[in-house]
Amino acid sequence: MRDPIGAAIVGAGAISTVHAESLAKLNGVHLKLIVDIDPVRAAQAAEKYHCEAASDFQTLLNRQDIQVVHLCTPHHLHAGMAIDLLRSGKHVLTEKPLAHHLSAAEALLREASQSSAQLGITFQNRYNASSRAIREMIDKGTLGRLLGLKGIVTWSREPSYYTSSPWRGSWATEGGGVLINQAIHTLDLLQWFGGEVASIEGSTSTDALGDTIEVEDTAHAHIRFSNGARGLFYATNAYVSNSPVELELVFEQGVLRQRNDCLHLIQHGSETLLCEPPATLDEQGLITGKSYWGISHQLLIEDFYDHVRSGTRFPVHAGEGIKTMRLIAGLYASSQAQAARMSSRPT
Repeated sequence: MRDPIGAAIVGAGAISTVHAESLAKLNGVHLKLIVDIDPVRAAQAAEKYHCEAASDFQTLLNRQDIQVVHLCTPHHLHAGMAIDLLRSGKHVLTEKPLAHHLSAAEALLREASQSSAQLGITFQNRYNASSRAIREMIDKGTLGRLLGLKGIVTWSREPSYYTSSPWRGSWATEGGGVLINQAIHTLDLLQWFGGEVASIEGSTSTDALGDTIEVEDTAHAHIRFSNGARGLFYATNAYVSNSPVELELVFEQGVLRQRNDCLHLIQHGSETLLCEPPATLDEQGLITGKSYWGISHQLLIEDFYDHVRSGTRFPVHAGEGIKTMRLIAGLYASSQAQAARMSSRPT
């Protein structure tokens, strides 16, 4: 019998519940500590999950009984905390993004490449059945060459979402808006399916939340991939509801469409359902987290621990996480350049 792996969660906000519930379902893993700068919130979470509470992150670094740490903190804390944890020999599974800006993410990537500990990033939508089916068909060339793909995210965020957590909506702490927080999962899937990105052009804007945030709530982009495929991306937090993310991939011999985590093949004038999500109800009949986040945190977290035990490299590592950071930085740069060109035109 192997000794259980000791785990900790840093940050007791909304997403930490998804991590804690997933850990509770894993054999051989013991959640020992929840850390939050708010001692009351840490204590409440610890009581719920029957573990210790702490408000000082530094106390975690010398805990020899904790081998894996889940980072569920605001974006601007990810890189610094992850670097400290890796240097203390602890495996790290961080929520997206790697960092709040590209330079911090690059520093974390360098640290991770020199560490014997694992660093994983939570891009759980890669573990959805539909996403895995798409990737398998791309790898096998089932539908021929990929010609184009698009991703559409139309979600809603009210001003209270930002005012209740002031780190959101700020360049200094969130590092961006809809791109780096909500739509980053869709950008990740587009580059995972499309391959190496040759260029990204587009723009960002703040269409509905300008009185509340300093970052963008809307973005669009045209992406050129090195294999010749073209990508179209649109995302907004200015809609009235959280609609299902839409993905479409056009191949030489058919079209794949993903919505509501269901995958359809359109071929020869007919549409076929290829796969749909499995039931995700827990013992109380409730879905852990929000379905539009993606439903595969449990699968990703279980896979991360399997790789920690085996000593093999977790596939969604820092080198994968940096790809979306570069896409986001490229889109911000393109938007700024476009705005500069427009302002310099004679009236």
